[in-house]
Amino acid sequence: MRGFVPTPDATVDQMVSKLFDGKPPREGQSLLDPGCGPGAFIDGVIRWCKKNKKRSPKIIGYESHPERHAEAVKRFRAFPNIEILCQDFLKATGEPFDYIIGNPPYVPITEISKSEKMAFRRRFVAAEGRFDLYLLFFEQALRLLNLNGRLVFITPEKFLYVNSARSFRRVLANYYVREINMLSEETFADLVTYPTITTIDSPTDLRSTLTAIVSRSGQRKSIVFPKDSSSLQPLLHDEIVLNGYGMATLGDICRRISCGIATGFDSVFVRKTGELTPGMKRFAFPTISGRELGEGSTPLISDRSMLIPYNRRGQLLALSDLGELKTYLARPDVKEKLKSRTCVDRKPWHAFHDSVPLADILKPKLICKDIAAKPRFWVDRTGEIVPRHSVYYIVPQDESKIDALAEFLNGPEAAAWLNAHCQRASKGFLRLQSSVLKRLPIPDSLNSAEDKSDPAPMRDARAA
Repeated sequence: MRGFVPTPDATVDQMVSKLFDGKPPREGQSLLDPGCGPGAFIDGVIRWCKKNKKRSPKIIGYESHPERHAEAVKRFRAFPNIEILCQDFLKATGEPFDYIIGNPPYVPITEISKSEKMAFRRRFVAAEGRFDLYLLFFEQALRLLNLNGRLVFITPEKFLYVNSARSFRRVLANYYVREINMLSEETFADLVTYPTITTIDSPTDLRSTLTAIVSRSGQRKSIVFPKDSSSLQPLLHDEIVLNGYGMATLGDICRRISCGIATGFDSVFVRKTGELTPGMKRFAFPTISGRELGEGSTPLISDRSMLIPYNRRGQLLALSDLGELKTYLARPDVKEKLKSRTCVDRKPWHAFHDSVPLADILKPKLICKDIAAKPRFWVDRTGEIVPRHSVYYIVPQDESKIDALAEFLNGPEAAAWLNAHCQRASKGFLRLQSSVLKRLPIPDSLNSAEDKSDPAPMRDARAA
């Protein structure tokens, strides 16, 4: 099974306790571990039943990896109530289970083949956008959950708020999400997933069912699980309401909010400015990455340039128009690198990985790191800096308000709102994304009457 990560025994015992809390197993009941590996959760169930003097339910484990399947079979061969199947759980059918527990595999879409993706999209609601395999395990397990049954899974927390999990959250809204327990990011040692234990009951009574949230600091609160598939990010933290603000958002007053350019091979297209020949400088623009952005009020300084084979309207130039840049890109060692990129399946070999909206980028704008300990925004007054993929840029419709906008974005109210709504990266850092930035409420002073009467539509921006 791809994405297998062993679960620590202490976490297993914690999850088994949640599984049987107020619902101890009875004669004739059944339990499923949909990706059992060598059997950590099954062993945890045996420990709990022995400690609490309860009879163990019938247990079915699925494990598609032959070696781990053999290990589990050997481990539990003395238990007649335990059966380990060497099968693909995502194709499982049969009778529903009273209990389901496990740690489904974490496999990003980049590691799933094209044929698998097509098959999954036909069979699973959760196979939407850039889905992860654990969402499909989640959906399949819920299909096999008995009336009055309970499921306890440990997964990354991202399904609670990312856009690609909206369809799965719509599925979850039909169940009673009893508890969301957010564990320490060190739970799986060096694997940073922001692990979360989710306890779900079948929807036998949805009239007065609040979801308990246990934060990583141990604080508890209750929320109403949204029925509209919206993000839970504001509910997981203390929701910030910006009092006195109108209905306008940052997206309403901006021409574009997006991440910077993805060339697909920065070591080819990003070079030290001082090393460029005059012929190469014709296609060069100062560029900056998130790592190169300083702290505090450090000015924007870059000693690197991005070689851009596009015109200022964002149209790819023909090789015959590139002069010295063509000579450089066509060097065998350079061309080999560019042709190794996945984007060449659909684009000329000298094109960038993503689109190049230079008409928007080459304007006065604000930029920020995509991942930061706290939000910080810089002003590019000249509009000549081209942000790389680890930088987000914000192009206001009204350039005259760029300083006022920067003051607001770097102020305490915007920081508090972003802290409550942004995803978390490693070590508690914030992951700033266009989909969140566009929703940031703004003060009325930034949304002038002329903006309201004749707003320019914001260009298409990549939502994370």
